[in-house]
Amino acid sequence: MLRGMDETPAFLDLARPDVPDLAVPRGVTPFYLPLRPVRGRLIRLGVLADALLARHDYHPAVTPLAGQALSLVAALATALKFTGSFSLQIKGDGPVRMLLADCTEAGALRGYASVTQDRLEALLAEHPNPTARQLLGDGFLAFTVDQGPDTERHQGIVQLTGDTLEEMALHYFDVSEQTHCFLRLSCAHTEAGWRAAALVLERIAGAGGVDPEMDAQTQDESWGTAIVLAATVKDSELLSDSLTTDRLLWNLFGTEGVAVDRPRPLTYGCRCSRARLTDILGTFGADDIEHMEQDGSIVMTCEFCNFDFRFTRADIARPIAH
Repeated sequence: MLRGMDETPAFLDLARPDVPDLAVPRGVTPFYLPLRPVRGRLIRLGVLADALLARHDYHPAVTPLAGQALSLVAALATALKFTGSFSLQIKGDGPVRMLLADCTEAGALRGYASVTQDRLEALLAEHPNPTARQLLGDGFLAFTVDQGPDTERHQGIVQLTGDTLEEMALHYFDVSEQTHCFLRLSCAHTEAGWRAAALVLERIAGAGGVDPEMDAQTQDESWGTAIVLAATVKDSELLSDSLTTDRLLWNLFGTEGVAVDRPRPLTYGCRCSRARLTDILGTFGADDIEHMEQDGSIVMTCEFCNFDFRFTRADIARPIAH
């Protein structure tokens, strides 16, 4: 069958599948406590959480973990200066054998969880409300900054430690970054759909943002006070569509004179296209292609947006350069 003259070849087709063109303008709100050794970020995915999570047929025990991973990677990526992507990857021997989320420097967010269904059912039969550690099992956590093929990737890896994703991430900071952090992650299904959020505090080293007259003991006390205040936040507050970000931060840190910096957007960030997948198929040999072909089609699924792309052999045949 001949391809129509007006039909774009697969290897040139950059069109995205039918996924939301969605942005949350105030997805990330940086803030600081004036003259205190504290800065932070409040991440609220809002409707973006439902757009990302509802595309997948995860068990309700798995979806909150995937949402927390999205919030976590958004919180950490937006604290860095880079061009490319920042990713969280967890590989374990539990029912959720892989958890992946990444965020670009522009705030394009995506992620997915790979689940072994029979092992999940066995776990749920014994533990109806499993912890993140029970879902993931033993394994490792990696944070990676990838700025493209011409640059060296920066990666930090630690073993999974703790029962929650919060504890696992804080263990990484203790071991690899040796920084003082507070982290709260939240994800739940609300009346408006899935919502996810994160609250991060970091202790500032040196004099930046700190009263030069403040001695070390007072700085310690100020950091301790900030942690106590942050720990009072409720999941319902983090995930609320009606409670504004400014009001929430003031409710938590108003006694410390909280100041808000310029918010940053988060967007639906799957970057798949027929052209990208055609490039991948082009790396396989004829025998591999024949093995993958079923009923005249080759199906490749984008795990991030849960969309099936179908190709024929003609789709992946490249013109020969002379």
